Amino acid sequence: MAFKSPNAGQTSLTLQHATSPRSGYKPPPGHNKDGYTMAERVTMAKGGRSENPIRKTTGKGGNYRKTKSGAGMTAKGVRAYRAANPGSKLKTAVTGKVKKGSKAANRRKSYCARSAGQLRNSSAKTRNDPNSRIRQARRRWKC
Repeated sequence: MAFKSPNAGQTSLTLQHATSPRSGYKPPPGHNKDGYTMAERVTMAKGGRSENPIRKTTGKGGNYRKTKSGAGMTAKGVRAYRAANPGSKLKTAVTGKVKKGSKAANRRKSYCARSAGQLRNSSAKTRNDPNSRIRQARRRWKC
């Protein structure tokens, strides 16, 4: 006897979905019939973001620096981000004196090249403003 597809002769509107009870799919314990846990469904409903995004607060005790103090994230902000995103390798800015060719020097060189492109693609107002966030951050990184 020849193999017959369960969808043979059906229109696209009546095709069996892979997760329908008749497809033979059995989700693992703790998962709904679509194969996701409730936590995964909540995360997807929120656009795939973590459930506790870091707050964008500036100033004393905040996660981001004020523009006048060099923009960018604070050490506290980096810790909060890494807690919310396990496996992240985010680090704070390289602001001190570094040896040529060191990892820190290479991070600085990479950031400066990347941020130069951001500056180039920003509006004329931002490009020409010495106190814009991108310029202050570049100054802090010593670009």
